[in-house]
Amino acid sequence: MPELEKTYSPQSIEPRWAQAWMDGAVFRARNSGEDPRPRWSLVIPPPNVTGSLHMGHMLEHTLIDIIVRWRRMQGLNVLWLPGTDHAGIATQMVVERDLAAKGQDRQAMGREKFLEAVWNWKRQSGDRIVQQMIRLGTSCDWSRARFTMDEGLSQAVREVFVRLFEQGLIYRGRYIVNWCPRCQTAVSDLEVTHEPAQGKLYTLRYRGEPEGDEILVATTRPETILADVAVAVNPADVRYQALIGKRVRVPLADRSVPVIADEIAQPEFGTGAVKITPGHDPNDFAAGQRHNLPQLEVINARGLMDGEYAGVYAGMERFEARKRIVADLDAAGLLAATADHALSLGRCQRCATVIEPRISAQWFVKIEPLARAAVSAVERGEIRFTPASSQRNFFDWMANIHDWCISRQLWWGHRIPAWHCAKCGKIVVAREAPAACACGGTVEQDPDVLDTWFSSGLWPFSTLGWPEQTADLRDFYPTSLLVTGFDILFFWVARMAMLGIHFTGEVPFREVYIHALVRDAERQKMSKTKGNVIDPLVVTEKYGTDAVRFTLASMAAPGTDIALAEERMQGYSAFANKIWNAARFIFLNVGEAQPRAEGKIEGDAGVDRWIFSRLDGLAEELDRQLAEYRFDLAAAAVYRFFWDEFCDWYLELHKRRPEEQKAAGARNLLVAFERALRLLHPFMPFITEELWHALYAGKPPLVSLALAQFPTGGARDLAAEKQIARLQELVVQIRSLRAQWRIMPSQRLQARIAWRRDSMDLASIGRAVRELAGLETLDQVTALGPRRPGYLNSSDFDLQLELEGLVDVAAERARQIRERDGLAQRLATARAKLSSEAFRNRAQPAVLAETERLAGELELQMAEAERTLAMLA
Repeated sequence: MPELEKTYSPQSIEPRWAQAWMDGAVFRARNSGEDPRPRWSLVIPPPNVTGSLHMGHMLEHTLIDIIVRWRRMQGLNVLWLPGTDHAGIATQMVVERDLAAKGQDRQAMGREKFLEAVWNWKRQSGDRIVQQMIRLGTSCDWSRARFTMDEGLSQAVREVFVRLFEQGLIYRGRYIVNWCPRCQTAVSDLEVTHEPAQGKLYTLRYRGEPEGDEILVATTRPETILADVAVAVNPADVRYQALIGKRVRVPLADRSVPVIADEIAQPEFGTGAVKITPGHDPNDFAAGQRHNLPQLEVINARGLMDGEYAGVYAGMERFEARKRIVADLDAAGLLAATADHALSLGRCQRCATVIEPRISAQWFVKIEPLARAAVSAVERGEIRFTPASSQRNFFDWMANIHDWCISRQLWWGHRIPAWHCAKCGKIVVAREAPAACACGGTVEQDPDVLDTWFSSGLWPFSTLGWPEQTADLRDFYPTSLLVTGFDILFFWVARMAMLGIHFTGEVPFREVYIHALVRDAERQKMSKTKGNVIDPLVVTEKYGTDAVRFTLASMAAPGTDIALAEERMQGYSAFANKIWNAARFIFLNVGEAQPRAEGKIEGDAGVDRWIFSRLDGLAEELDRQLAEYRFDLAAAAVYRFFWDEFCDWYLELHKRRPEEQKAAGARNLLVAFERALRLLHPFMPFITEELWHALYAGKPPLVSLALAQFPTGGARDLAAEKQIARLQELVVQIRSLRAQWRIMPSQRLQARIAWRRDSMDLASIGRAVRELAGLETLDQVTALGPRRPGYLNSSDFDLQLELEGLVDVAAERARQIRERDGLAQRLATARAKLSSEAFRNRAQPAVLAETERLAGELELQMAEAERTLAMLA
């Protein structure tokens, strides 16, 4: 056996194995012609090409990698297909900032030169996140890596657009959209973040025409009154019945508008009357369509007051105009009241600019027919969600779905395959650029690009070669699983389901596992502004990738956000060290024994039969928990086995083998360790790969542990498990007794035991118990005499440690009385609280439950203290 370094150094081991896996194409999937094994596939949620790995990526990739490595080791032909997303808005912003730093401007450069600059940036900086994924051991098939702007994927995008247009499911129209004045593009509802803000509610006077009538209207956006086309009141609001059908004058505008009846006006909001501005509010837009009202606009694409109705405010920034208009309203006696008002302010997800609803010519997908098919597939069980609450969220959103605005006013992205004729105005949608319109007029391609989520919605099948019928598409579609965050359930998951079913006739994935968010230790969302971001590249360098992976897996309970703290990583770094030190001990103490991947137990030692049975049990448990995506329970099981059973018990019992068992025991130890490494590998791939190769002295039977068989459970040896469980209980109880009576570890004691049930022959375990518990003798008797210091009873046995001369009875009694009296005082305080009706009424449920738990625990401690005092009497 090789001699390992004294100290485990993940910093030196991990980069070496990450590169070896890449160089050896260890994770390459093969088509059915090369590999007839059952196939299993998954596509990576493509990270933005602009980014670097954050803790959300680290969690997601860790969970996927655990499943992928487990499935691969089960003997499946696994494809984990990687790639990146071109991230339209984000990438354009990054490149624009770089150009601005060099004194260059996108508009001055022109579209073609700007796109050249973006592709240059992509070649130089766009693969940074891929290199980070490789470094962290992500076991993808990197030979199949894709980019959403690859030529093959671009062909798929064009094909999908054209087919949907031909099917009448894509159309172009003027509708109100979320507009970002900074990014100069429409953004979807899902790309708008809403945050609470303190605003104002302004009550304005709309005077009747002719003079006499007046109606008070409340608004939060007085800058848009110049585009008002009506005032609405609720048809059931008796206060305004006489005004319906009359006209009122728009404040500060030289025109009048009708008073209409519409349920958009809620009697309980403001004055119960609202202004209707279809050009600058989505709800007003819908009301305007119901009443056939005109659509006026006074705010342009850059957020400036503009157009014939802007009047003297033309050219002013929208929020500056608001201040000026409010002042002018007040001066004209048209401002009836101003009050503080809580708002939900929509901001662009990318740049945080306040969104401006405005009417714009955009391309849309008629989403309802696509949604209907996706919902039916989920209802039939063709797609299964974990946790189940994600399925309910999916149904809720799909039931209230709106047409999808897919056009973006950007230069970077898939340009819309539509050409406008300058002569007849016709729009030609085609897979290839037409030379001219049918009327003979020249055509110009639509300047807009497609929403990034349009191309990523095709990801499961476009990456496999669709629309061509490739071998990859045949072999690996539909994919087996999707792992992603709940924040893109609608952005991405729902759209993949809709488009995948529509274009392939099959669901894009069979199962969806939705993981939670990673938050800081106080459960706050991580943000650079708060300064609470944990950088995965920093902590993996500090604690090792395996320790960070194991931390995330151990906390990944379905439906529960992860409150991450570095202390947990430090603890699992210690776990890695424990495994390393166990390997050093094994290699130094097995002599000439050699590892055997599937060796059977040699001899009949109970300790070996026990550890092999526990390995079988662990394999069964890991298979069960990973199949149900209980990463937390699986990690807990493998941690408990390695730390408690293998290291703290099996190795300690191995040291105490009789001489005649040592040779066979060494061989069993190697077999058990090799099998344990295979079980741990999906969770901690680096340290297990290193130790597995060391175990075989650098000449393992396979190029990587990742390709070895994942152990399967066998027939459990329950008798051996019961025997060692009894040994463990004896040792733990004796050690607890020694601590209770403060006996030095070096002091060897005499002990007697009387079995209450299931008597066990001490010949098989007595020696180990004596050595582990620090006993000189352990005699088996029929019954014990009166209870004395050092007595213990359990459900299975009574035990007496002989402590005569080792315990100062008087001093110990005085100490026990002090402890009992302290417990009594604390118990009285807890009982007083629980008997107080005022406390029970005021206390939070968690506080009340904790007080009840504490009282119960103190009662048990009091009873134990009284028993101890009785022995000391």
